[in-house]
Amino acid sequence: MDNLDYGIIGNCRSAALISKTGSLDWCCLPEFDSSSVFAKLLDQEKGGSFAILTDDSYTITQRYKKNTALLVTRFSDGENIFEVRDFMPRYYKEDRQYQAPPEIVRYIRYISGKPVFRVQYDPRLEYAQGHTETFVKHNFVVSLNHGEKYDTVFLYTSFNKNAVVEGRPIELTEDGFFLLGYNEKLFKPTTKKMYLELERTKVYWLNWSARTPVYKQYNAQIHRSAITLKLLSYDKSGAVLAAATTSLPETIGEVRNWDYRFCWIRDASMVVKVVSDLGHKNVARRYLRFIVDLIPDKDEKLQIMYGINKEKQLTETTLDHLAGYKGSKPVRIGNAAYKQRQNDIYGILMDVIYAQLVRFENDIENGEELWTLTKGIVWIVQRHWREADKGIWEFRTEDRHFTFSKVLCWVAIDRAIKVARIFRKQRKIEKWNLLEQEIREDIHQNAWNEEVQAFTQSYGSKNLDASVLLMESYDFIDAKDPKFVSTVYAIERELSNDGLLYRYKNEDDFGLPSSSFTICTFWFINSLFKIGEEDRAQELFDRLLSYSNHLGLFSEDIDFKTKRLLGNFPQAYSHLALIECAVNFSNKAHEAQILKSMQN
Repeated sequence: MDNLDYGIIGNCRSAALISKTGSLDWCCLPEFDSSSVFAKLLDQEKGGSFAILTDDSYTITQRYKKNTALLVTRFSDGENIFEVRDFMPRYYKEDRQYQAPPEIVRYIRYISGKPVFRVQYDPRLEYAQGHTETFVKHNFVVSLNHGEKYDTVFLYTSFNKNAVVEGRPIELTEDGFFLLGYNEKLFKPTTKKMYLELERTKVYWLNWSARTPVYKQYNAQIHRSAITLKLLSYDKSGAVLAAATTSLPETIGEVRNWDYRFCWIRDASMVVKVVSDLGHKNVARRYLRFIVDLIPDKDEKLQIMYGINKEKQLTETTLDHLAGYKGSKPVRIGNAAYKQRQNDIYGILMDVIYAQLVRFENDIENGEELWTLTKGIVWIVQRHWREADKGIWEFRTEDRHFTFSKVLCWVAIDRAIKVARIFRKQRKIEKWNLLEQEIREDIHQNAWNEEVQAFTQSYGSKNLDASVLLMESYDFIDAKDPKFVSTVYAIERELSNDGLLYRYKNEDDFGLPSSSFTICTFWFINSLFKIGEEDRAQELFDRLLSYSNHLGLFSEDIDFKTKRLLGNFPQAYSHLALIECAVNFSNKAHEAQILKSMQN
């Protein structure tokens, strides 16, 4: 498999990736950041997988059931046909509590003929450390890990358990199921019960999707991206993950491999803003609760990222026994970036707080806490905005005065003033206005490079950086301002390669970047649209959409030459930016239609 041809299933507690041929190649239980049960994604030999195998006469196709997270893989040789319907249960119980157990259901739907398949069931617990043994018991199949850590996983099935474990042929004559669970079941699962779980989960997703507006253009892409972002949200704490995987490389064979199963304040805040724009209040509410809970002291600085259960220490280690994706070592768990200082997170967080106060003005349950948080953020920014930092791209070497960080410090104060207006805090407004002007003037004076005719990556630098395009999105500068227009064209000349963008081209801690960062291309398309190049923007957007995988999913990066997906997957960043672009184009189409009908 040369691309990231996977579908994601999940239940806002954990997630799994299933290949386009129906093999479960990545899954961590009981939670997103637990150790893996299957990790073939990171090591073809040792990782372990759960595959459904047929002979070569079968054609395999895959799709999502519309507006749901139910993944359907269809096996057909023309006469003999069956489907595997993969999902992780998620639905309301009678007491309005969510049912989201740490388990995967593979519902086998019989369609016609006498299809035959085999199962390759090979769990390798604890990231395939130690030795996993599998035993057939009376009611289930149990796999135990013998190593430093003891762990177990249970498989229930309607098929012959010995035939399943031994990989013998199974002839299908009626519906059946596999249930892979972290816990032993108190009541024996049956095909009928699993069908009910399937239907309940389907209804949950249909109800959730029904709250997303219908768009004139790109509706399917917006809905799929929204569901993907929901799948990367962790209900229990309100955290939003950057991606569902670890160590998928930015470039094959290189060492830019990171664990993304954590909550970056920046990524998560951007996701929450977009998802709540689509009408999904609960994701925003839970996330704000997550943030409020993280800041017990009024002067405590925020980390750039946290564990999904609010862990503050995310020690980075390597799993040297795993070969890595396509041989790209090291495989890392944990992420040392949690120690970095990135001054942009305060502005991004303030932007979310302000947006939620505007959107849910009469419905904010923690207004007083949000005001306290606002004052705390202003206090931190006031004291530290002049300092250098690691920036949005997390350079691991020396700190710099990154333009994006400075702009977001300005955003923090600008949004704090707007929040103060909502709460009618006049004295704060007067005081904070002076700070806002000071930061704005500093950026205009130091970030603009006359020779390059653009706002550059950092103060005094000639290097260009795609993140600077967000100046307009955050209302720091008008889209029609000649300096912004000039910056967009300079970034295109310097960073665009066949319609795909580099983040930056200057050397970093690991050499020169060699793949395109997907979100940057979306940012560029958005900027082109805003400066009036709408047709060219749409053309680039359509081309970029064609690089998604077979299910419309994006990872973090795209290879410039082959256009294959690279980096962790699916990536929240890429999908939130896709939604922003698609909504712009759709609104434009809607406005054009209204104008046309008025002229008629």
